[in-house]
Amino acid sequence: MSMRKINFDRVEEFDRDCIKLSKRKCKTLLDDLETIKKALRVKIPEHQSTKRINDLGELVKIPIYKVRRFRCRAIKKGSYSGFRLIYAYIEDSSTITFIQFYHKDNEKIENRKRIYKYFKEKEI
Repeated sequence: MSMRKINFDRVEEFDRDCIKLSKRKCKTLLDDLETIKKALRVKIPEHQSTKRINDLGELVKIPIYKVRRFRCRAIKKGSYSGFRLIYAYIEDSSTITFIQFYHKDNEKIENRKRIYKYFKEKEI
């Protein structure tokens, strides 16, 4: 399988998510993010553990995805670590924008306000 040229971006709050979780739960987080980037370059958005978040409303036109099986090497649970990665895939520019990184014990679902802040289209 060949890797596609994908640009990676992140929203402002994403870095804070990563810093917080890398200190408390996953010391290898930054390396693990590089691994998931490689996987996403090969399979976007068909990555086996990725699901599209469909119920965001009509004003969010960019597809938003959740990676539910994120492997953290520092935790010996394999891909069942409990981490969740939320991202947008903008096909026209081949860009993945990381929106949120969280652990399911701390937050049950994705931060919808953050998704709307960056990806909700303005009403005319």
